[in-house]
Amino acid sequence: MAAPGYPGWVTRWVSGQWRNKKRPPALRPPRPLALADKVASRREQPTEATCITEMSVMMACWKQNDFNDAPCAKEIRTFYDCVTKAEKERINQNEDILSSRGNLPSSKVNKLLRRFPQITRYV
Repeated sequence: MAAPGYPGWVTRWVSGQWRNKKRPPALRPPRPLALADKVASRREQPTEATCITEMSVMMACWKQNDFNDAPCAKEIRTFYDCVTKAEKERINQNEDILSSRGNLPSSKVNKLLRRFPQITRYV
């Protein structure tokens, strides 16, 4: 019975011949080493909800006053102030593209890859 024909590097690796050179055998990649056109979408860290207490106070005031805005003007103003403050913080946070770990979110990576596509042929 004939032994199966393994590639040469498998035989050298199993026999330990590569240890003499202190490096594993060179492998040829099955595909060219280039970036893909897009990356898989990852679930980004969920952000916490903002202005929930102000919104619940405003809705409780509406319910007590039969959904009339006049008596609840103070609560409505407080809620809108909170929303504008949270929006400003969100915009300032988005200006810093990198997250705290130093990684780009997958949506921004895909946007950059679309902006700078890979050269698949030589000009």
